[in-house]
Amino acid sequence: MVQSLNTKSDLVIQGTSHLGLTDYGKIMIGDKGFEFYDDRDVSNYIQIPWTEVKQVVVSVMFGGKWIPRYAIQTKKNGMFTFSSKDPKRVLRAIRVYVKPEDIVKSLTFFQVVRRAFKRNPKK
Repeated sequence: MVQSLNTKSDLVIQGTSHLGLTDYGKIMIGDKGFEFYDDRDVSNYIQIPWTEVKQVVVSVMFGGKWIPRYAIQTKKNGMFTFSSKDPKRVLRAIRVYVKPEDIVKSLTFFQVVRRAFKRNPKK
């Protein structure tokens, strides 16, 4: 069995990890970090300490009415993408441990395309 990173859990909720193939499991937010545990495979888990979190990138649609997914960007290991039943509750729990200025909104498709044309007008 996996030893939990947290000593106290603030929120445990059903969630999905989008790392490689989609894995369904539980997301646990606690005093030491963000954790994801797969329902089917005990050895498949993700533990991210709060000290390793660089940014939380949130995909927002319809003016904040719907949040389909959010990603946690770490300092060393890249980006981990998750979705959950109630993403607003998860992000409020994360905001306790991550500075609010480090929780950012992701770019839309059209913003990415516009940025590509502004950088390289010759292409």
